Parts: sequence; C-alpha cells; structure tokens
Amino acid sequence: MMRPRIARVSPGTFAPRRGRCLLCVRQQRRFASTQKPSTPATGPPDHRKLGVQQGLFTTSPYSPGSPIFLPGGARIFNRLVDFLRKQYVRYGFQEVITPTIYKKALWAKSGHLENYGDDMYSVTGYTKKHETCSHGQEGEDDGEYGLKPMNCPGHCIIFASQHHSYRDLPVRYADFSPLHRNENSGSLSGLTRVRRFHQDDGHIFCRPIQVEEEIRKTLDFVKVVYTALRLGVEYRLALSTRPKDHFIGAVEEWDRAEDALRRALNKSGMPWSVNEGDGAFYGPKIDIVLKDSDGKEHQTATVQLDFQLPKRFELEYQAPAPEHEARGEVTDHVEKLAVYGPVRPVMVHRAVLGSVERLMAILIESYNGKWPFWLNPKQAIILTVTTSPAVLEWARQAKDVLVGNDGATYQALEAGKLPSEQHPLRPTGLAVDVDDTARPLGTKIREAKSAGYGLVLVVGEKDVQDKIVSLGKERLSAEALRDRMINMVETFQ
Repeated sequence: MMRPRIARVSPGTFAPRRGRCLLCVRQQRRFASTQKPSTPATGPPDHRKLGVQQGLFTTSPYSPGSPIFLPGGARIFNRLVDFLRKQYVRYGFQEVITPTIYKKALWAKSGHLENYGDDMYSVTGYTKKHETCSHGQEGEDDGEYGLKPMNCPGHCIIFASQHHSYRDLPVRYADFSPLHRNENSGSLSGLTRVRRFHQDDGHIFCRPIQVEEEIRKTLDFVKVVYTALRLGVEYRLALSTRPKDHFIGAVEEWDRAEDALRRALNKSGMPWSVNEGDGAFYGPKIDIVLKDSDGKEHQTATVQLDFQLPKRFELEYQAPAPEHEARGEVTDHVEKLAVYGPVRPVMVHRAVLGSVERLMAILIESYNGKWPFWLNPKQAIILTVTTSPAVLEWARQAKDVLVGNDGATYQALEAGKLPSEQHPLRPTGLAVDVDDTARPLGTKIREAKSAGYGLVLVVGEKDVQDKIVSLGKERLSAEALRDRMINMVETFQ
C-alpha cells in the first residue's frame, strides 16, 4: 500500500536531506525553552507528550522518523498485532515473512522504481565481481538494492512460486514486516508520520468474480477491529481514483476497477466520498479516514484494487472457460467449460490497522491515559501492606499465578523434560507489577491510580493466611482473579 509523493533520492547514495542541521535545531530549542509562552499550554491531547509521560516510546536523532518503543509501548504494539493475527482465522489470511531489501531489478519490474523510487531508500550491496565463496561457487554482482516501502512485490513472488487452480482462490497473505519510506524530515511527526513503520499488510489474489465479495469482507473486517478498539464507525470512507500522472495500465482497466469499488461502497451502507486523482499508481482504492483529538484526519485502513502487478509479475491460475473467467462471467456452455487455460488473478491490497504506529498515536490521544484493560500496558499492580517476608513471598506467588509463571514447569524444561499434565506451560500475557516498598498503603494506591493501572490489588497478613488477593472490597483467589482478567482481555474490556 502506498500514497504517491515525489522527492528524488539518487539510487545507491546518501543524498543531502531537505531538513535543518541538527545543531541548529538544538540551538533553536534551547532558545525556545527560555521564552515564556504567549498563551496557556492548553489544547487537545497530544500523543507525542502522552507517549513520553506514559513511557510508551521515544525517538533518537540517530534515526529520525523511527520510533523506539519502550516496554509499555511494545506491549500495546504487540497486543494490536496479536489481535489482528487472531482475526485471520475468521478472514482466511495466512501470515508470511518476506525480505526487508530487494534488488533494484524487482522494483523496476513492479513499477515502484519509476513511480515511487523517489520515496525509497537505496542500499548498495557487495559489488566486487567473480568472488568465490567457501563452497567454491562464483558469486554474482549484487549491485543496488532498495529497502522495501511495501510488501506487494514480495507477495507476488510467493503467489508465482506455486501453481494455482481457480478452486484455490482466493489466496490471502498477511505480513507485519517493517517498511521504510524516505519521508521529508520536515514532515516527520511523532508516530503519525514516520520513516520506519509496520503495517498489517495483506494481499488477496482472487478471481474477477470474487472481487466485490472480498472488498465487502474487508470492510466488515474494519468494522470488527474498530469496534473492539472503541473507535466504532466514527470514520469516513473515500474512493480515490486514477491519478492524472504516474499511473500504470490501461484507462479501461482503471474504469473497471473503480466501478467495482463503487459497487462495494454502495453495498456497505456507509456514506462515502470521492478523492479525485488520489489513487495509487497501480490502482484505485478505498481509504478509511479517522480524526484525531485535534480534528486532523489520518488515513488508517485501506482497500486497493490492482490489475497491474499481477500482469507485471505474470501471475496466473488455471480455470475452465478462461475467456469468460477473465471477465468475471459465468457460463454453462459445456464445450467452453471443458477447456482450461491461464487467467490473470485480481490483486486486492488491504490494511485494517494501516500503519500500526499511526493508529497507536490516535489511540493514545483517544484514550488519553484511560486505556481499556485489554490494551493497557499497566493492567494490574499488587501492593503489599507490610514488608514481612510472608507478605512479600505471597505477593510474588500471586503475580506468578496471574502471569502464568509456573516454577515447576520451567524447572522441568530447564532439566530437559517436557511439562507434565499437572504443570502445563500457560503464560497468560497479562502485565502485572508489584510494589513492595516500605511506604504507606494509601500513598502507593494513589500513585498506582495516577500511573494508570487498570486493577490495584492489595495483599496483607490475612491474605497470606487465606491465599487470596484483595480487589477493593472483593477478596479473590489468585486463580479466580487470573480467569477474570483473561476474560476481560478476551471481551475487549
């Protein structure tokens, strides 16, 4: 998936960036820090500030535009990705892992070098010719590579590596590989505009007759995910049509693709608009656009229809009555159905979260520190009433139960044995901390609530005797509390 932009960087070189000197930026920041603001520092939540306050991510001048996720941010990121993975069972996607760099020749074949090369990073490979490796084989001249800005060519390679019948389609691949795009330094902003990011990238290779159904399923997928994220349907749909310049393929193919997207949008029952000329260079698309807390719009999910990459990569599947199949027509002509031949699949690009980083920025501002339990990087904390050895030991044991850290299981594995039926390996994935400092309980409770913990748990001398944990006025066994917390995660509370 992509958005068209033009900003040339010479292949294989580090061209001067269109930004400011880092020393100048630092000097300006020092000067600005000494000035009094003209207006009070009020306004909507800003994910850049909240991300620092909540310990979610940081940045570094050594890698501008590449967010560094701290443990809390990594928990949210991984939960979003894991959530998408679980939905693939319903929507039929198979996850693949593809290279980060490809030779320049691939990007020329796909059309990216001509139409998107200005936004790609170049990598120079080992160029000395006729070297012999340790196995006695002569190496090739690797030459120039490009860091991938998207996964579609790699997924075309996978599809082309196997033979397909019409009965196999649709084939759906998903990929969470990191992507790199050479964004202008002046446009970089927190998590919303970055150079390195992750996309819940998916590509569907389908028969022409299956296109509208696949688009409908993708829009349903978006509704499911955004409902679980408490974003509801507070987003708008936009059809982006053929660009005036920098597009590949025949106008007739573009018209056919745009008509298919219009029909799918009309059947969705949701309002939609048209962004004339804002399509990708290989095909039209449906963009899902969300507003942040400041009213600024961000494109998140997308559905893109592509007749061009399957043609460039010579993708095909075998089907009866191939001429009718290619037009998405159904025939009952016996003689025609007896003839099999190659047919070009249609490629549907889709992302539901879009850029995971960008969606996280929207969620950080939307929740404003009040994370739903299942996404909260600080789901629970256990506070000790005293620092007696028995209380401290029970707090540790209770945490082990909540996170699924069974000592007997790991002792068996560390001894080279498989877990037993009595002690299976069942980590819960819950995030639980312990505050066993020798401070007043009231102080620790206030700090825990201020820090955003979802559940504040307490253990004291009586709890040690009864082997329970206190949650407000409730007193629960660690096992019962663990099951409740897991249920809260599974029901998106």
